[in-house]
Amino acid sequence: QVQLVESGGGLVPPGGSLRLSCAASGVSLDVYTIGWFRQAPGKEREGVSCIDSSDSSTYYADSVKGRFTISRDNAKNTVYPQMNSLKPEDTSVYYCAATGYSCSGYVPSTGYDYWGQGTQVTVSS
Repeated sequence: QVQLVESGGGLVPPGGSLRLSCAASGVSLDVYTIGWFRQAPGKEREGVSCIDSSDSSTYYADSVKGRFTISRDNAKNTVYPQMNSLKPEDTSVYYCAATGYSCSGYVPSTGYDYWGQGTQVTVSS
C-alpha cells in the first residue's frame, strides 16, 4: 500500500523559513517523481515543485523560484522542500504526490497517482 505523509507545516512570520517533509512508503523514490502542490481556500490547486526519480532534476513554479529548494534522501525515501523568504501569499495546504512521469517540466495534478493528506502552512505576523 502506497502512503505519502507530509509534515513540517506550521505558522511562520513573513520572511521566515520552513522545511516540509514527504515520507513515502510502498513506493520507491528511485522510481517515482515527487511533486508538491498547494491549495488555498477558494483557489485552484497550484503545482509548486517536483524532483525527478532518476536524475534529481527539478522544476519550480515562477511564484516560488529562488525561494524554494527541493531535495530528496533516497535512503530515507523522503523528499524535502525547503521554503525560504516566505510570504503571506504562500499560505496554503501543501500536498506531496507521486508520479511515474519525469520531472522534466511541469506535470499537472492529473498526472499524479498517489497523494498525501496535506500539511498547513500559514505565513502571518
